[in-house]
Amino acid sequence: MNAVIEEPVATLTQLSQRRRDALAGTLIGTAVGDALGLPMEGLSARRQQKLFPRPLRHRFLGRYGMVSDDTEHAFMVGQALLESSDDILVFQRGLARRLRWWLIALPAGVGYATLRAILKLWLGLSPARSGVVSAGNGPAMRSALLGVYYASDPVRRHQFVRASAEITHRDVRAEVAALAVAEVGAWMAKRAEDLDALWKSLAELSTVTIWTDMVATLRGAMTNQMSVAEFARRVGAKDGVSGYALQSVPVAIYSALSHRNDFAKAMEEAIACGGDTDTVGAITGALVGARVGPTGIPHTWRQGIAEYPCSPAMLGRVAEKLAQHAEGESASGSLRYLWPISLLRNLVFLFVVLAHALRRSLPPY
Repeated sequence: MNAVIEEPVATLTQLSQRRRDALAGTLIGTAVGDALGLPMEGLSARRQQKLFPRPLRHRFLGRYGMVSDDTEHAFMVGQALLESSDDILVFQRGLARRLRWWLIALPAGVGYATLRAILKLWLGLSPARSGVVSAGNGPAMRSALLGVYYASDPVRRHQFVRASAEITHRDVRAEVAALAVAEVGAWMAKRAEDLDALWKSLAELSTVTIWTDMVATLRGAMTNQMSVAEFARRVGAKDGVSGYALQSVPVAIYSALSHRNDFAKAMEEAIACGGDTDTVGAITGALVGARVGPTGIPHTWRQGIAEYPCSPAMLGRVAEKLAQHAEGESASGSLRYLWPISLLRNLVFLFVVLAHALRRSLPPY
């Protein structure tokens, strides 16, 4: 497989390290953005500022953060890639199997479309037929890693993103949003600077008018140096970003591109828009993380995540094995962990979510 970063002056050692940094930054950036945005999910920008005044920090479990389905899906994609040996059908079946057992562990947060699709999997439908018609952001939140892993292979990148998307969603809007996240992820991993080339590749993902218009809106906003909050309002997110893929994904992409070398700034502006803050934060974190690597993510944010199995350490191990696999080394399959602990973890997570719901009913208003 070709190197992820295409710079002829770089040595093979440098290319290998950049690949590892991009993969680790994507996974850890997903977790950090998810954890930072999770306590504020569903709040308007105004209410968010009342309950969670800046500076941005972990607040889910005291001064620690936990992750939601956004990170868990990215983790499952990484695990499925490790056992696939670049076989799309093996990858799709592996991801579908993980999604089935993930639901059995009773996650507190699961989108309605994803829930229906997984139930169809349990009823025996194949992963190619289990998706439901929904323009939700489920496929998009797990596609950045595929973009980074296949950064130098656009054909495989698109094939694997579509294989991932159709397990849960079979709406062209959800698919093109997932493809867009992967496309920007690949661009970030290469540390590219040619935005014109990126706009061209994004526009070529679909001829659907709503998408080509969105690419034009993104391009115009970047040219005019519009703030992330202004861009969110431009795409209809006046009271917070919704779970609609063609709203949440453009906001995340715009924040990531506007602050592509500053993880903290990108995260602050993306989450400040309100609404679906965990997913927007996760996608933004994945994209900027692909560019800056794990060391470009603030140390306190990385160390402040209290999780199992999706800890930054575990995500880093997945990234390392993916890099070995990409370089032709034996990665010996997916990583093992104590799955039953997920049940206990999810009970704790649910309790904390309920505590947050109670807190939101109290002043300040």
